[in-house]
Amino acid sequence: MQRQIRTVCTDMWTAYVTAVADVLPHAAIVIDRFHVAMHYRDAVDSFRTQELKRIRKALPKADADPCKHTLWPFRKRAADLEPDERDRLDRLLAHSPDLETAYDFREELTAIFDTTRSKAAGIRRITAWRRKVEASGLTCFAPFLKLLDTWLDRIANSFRHHQNSGFVEGLNTKIKVLKRRCFGIYNLRHLFQRITLDVDGYRRFRPQPVPPAHEM
Repeated sequence: MQRQIRTVCTDMWTAYVTAVADVLPHAAIVIDRFHVAMHYRDAVDSFRTQELKRIRKALPKADADPCKHTLWPFRKRAADLEPDERDRLDRLLAHSPDLETAYDFREELTAIFDTTRSKAAGIRRITAWRRKVEASGLTCFAPFLKLLDTWLDRIANSFRHHQNSGFVEGLNTKIKVLKRRCFGIYNLRHLFQRITLDVDGYRRFRPQPVPPAHEM
């Protein structure tokens, strides 16, 4: 059974990775790309907060106000922006060339994960991206670059195996919500019934369409 497991997705927690390597030495360990994205996207989000504070101090209120309400436009992919969101984002980035550079680096790295189809190409493209970040002088990516020092090889496994732990993460989140909703249910059987209904209930018990009269 153990030899049949070829790929294991995990986050960047050494205990998980060590356990998998010990128990499943033949399996490829893939660092889940969405955990990777969380690190570099959070770095840019923190930089946006820092730059927004600087802009508000440096500009008159009338000029700084248009930079408000830019969190979600900033977090969205450029291709998904509505015209008004694009306008708000452009006003913010016009006041901070460094933030615009960080935003572009973030989008470029996301595109690398979206489009690369081999491990060797993934490592090559991420390494080239890293060189550009280091040459830019931006420091917001520094913690993420340290992660690459340790995890790049296993991060790049995602380009070859195209696996992620999205389903597991989504299921865990749903169960956490259910635990809050089921507060006060002490019967374990009833708890698992509730989880089954919420996770799989619609598929099992959804109303069946009524056939047209001429087919009855």
